[in-house]
Amino acid sequence: MAINKNHEFEDFDGTRCAVVERNVSPERVAFLKNLLGYNNYKVIVVGSPPPKAAAVAKPMPVADGVTSETVNVPVPPPPPQTFTVGVTDVTFNAINAVFGRLLHARNGQVVTLAYWAQKDPISNEDIPYFENGN
Repeated sequence: MAINKNHEFEDFDGTRCAVVERNVSPERVAFLKNLLGYNNYKVIVVGSPPPKAAAVAKPMPVADGVTSETVNVPVPPPPPQTFTVGVTDVTFNAINAVFGRLLHARNGQVVTLAYWAQKDPISNEDIPYFENGN
């Protein structure tokens, strides 16, 4: 049980982990594994549970003996496969790590918020956020 939403932890494959992010794409998983692995965190990735399905409606007569079963209702596509990323260090908190300047990118620079959010391809702390234009 977490104290607040910013510091969650749970069991992943029998290992107690701090949750880094939930419902992330495979591309984001690769980015986080690379970054956190470089910073000496053991990363564990598990599949996110699928979203809850809506209740199926019973067929009802529409008009002149036609039921809603005969009406073509589009089937929604399957939800995209998403993952939950965690690290074995239960004291890890992503917000504290980014704003506390605890993470480093492979180029040696401190990880910035724009780099963590993958808005900036390189971590460059030399450019102030107010001059970046984002």
